[in-house]
Amino acid sequence: SVTAHLYGSLAMTGRGHGTDRAIMLGLEGETPEGVNVESIAGNLERIHASGRLRLGGWRPVSFVPAQHLVFHRGESLPAHPNGMRFVACDADGREIADQIYYSMGGGFVVRGEDVGEARLPGDAHPLPFPFSSGADILRWADESCLGVSEMTLRNEATWRPDAETRSALLKVWHAMRDCVERGCHAAGTLPGGLNVPRRAPQLFQELGTHPEASLRDPLTVLDWVSMWAMAVNEENAAGGRVVTAPTNGAAGIIPAVLHYLVRIRGADDDRVTRFLLTAGTLGLLYKRNASISGAEVGCQGEVGVACSMAAGALAEALGGTVAQIENAAEIGMEHNLGLTCDPVGGLVQVPCIERNAMGAVKAIHAARLALAGDGTHKISLDKVIATMRQTGADMGSKYKETSRGGLALSLPEC
Repeated sequence: SVTAHLYGSLAMTGRGHGTDRAIMLGLEGETPEGVNVESIAGNLERIHASGRLRLGGWRPVSFVPAQHLVFHRGESLPAHPNGMRFVACDADGREIADQIYYSMGGGFVVRGEDVGEARLPGDAHPLPFPFSSGADILRWADESCLGVSEMTLRNEATWRPDAETRSALLKVWHAMRDCVERGCHAAGTLPGGLNVPRRAPQLFQELGTHPEASLRDPLTVLDWVSMWAMAVNEENAAGGRVVTAPTNGAAGIIPAVLHYLVRIRGADDDRVTRFLLTAGTLGLLYKRNASISGAEVGCQGEVGVACSMAAGALAEALGGTVAQIENAAEIGMEHNLGLTCDPVGGLVQVPCIERNAMGAVKAIHAARLALAGDGTHKISLDKVIATMRQTGADMGSKYKETSRGGLALSLPEC
């Protein structure tokens, strides 16, 4: 048998976030990018009915979810709020393996003994443009006369040819695009008990049926941006496949801004890859110097980081200087500082879905503000990242993905 023990935020919001389902599927050898989404419900029903799962995809072991999924509400492991422990026993019930893991945010999972090295994966490859801060990026840009995306692409060339990196980035974009397409057509009510209706399909129909509305109201473009973001997060809430960017709870912001770039601004694949290269670089700064985990620093580490990444990336794709890109990213986070993570019922629905729409619109506005200036500003990106980290440390735990404070209390669980 295998038993999964969940602690901290994973225990408090794990059922609403789908952690229990993800663990069962993961133990069966499924991967996020490879799982057949249509087969998930049937596979979970089989595990519940039989009391067994196929460990690694082939070896049957005992697994009764009510017994082998243990939610330690109110308890936390020492290194991170997202802690889990797996215990394997032989046929006689003797413990043969015991391992702690931490989910560091954004899909990064590390063994307990490696958590101190988990902010960024280690690698011995020397990079042409090593950076650990926004100041490093500005310095390298000044010395090389290259943009953020070009420096990042040259760093990535340490591991693979440019063509492979570009192909992988376009694969990410296509996955985002497919997710938006599914979300725009999947009507109905989201699971979980809050009975939240999907709104993206209705918005999509209304916007497509009345395109002349944009002639009367120039802000109609923001309705499209909101719809694209909500389509992704409604797919996330329904258990569909999304791109973690930088987290699932904030997965709608970057796809929505990318749709704006492509559909409204007419960007080609080259500008899409430049956008994603820049967004990834900015995300690394947050992961290295603060956090992208709502359980650790609140939603400023999820929606706030996604907004910052998208703002800087859009500034790059629209021809901004490195100083303007840094400024756009700083604006994107500056106006998300202190954002709490307080999902109602532990579900990534209220306020998370609308929060992504707001974050996407805010990212576009941040980029436009930065592009209207020359990149000069008072608070650096590094300072705002440090402020975000300290704000998260000062924030009460009930406001960090536990569903014990904030808006989560406005509609109590029954």
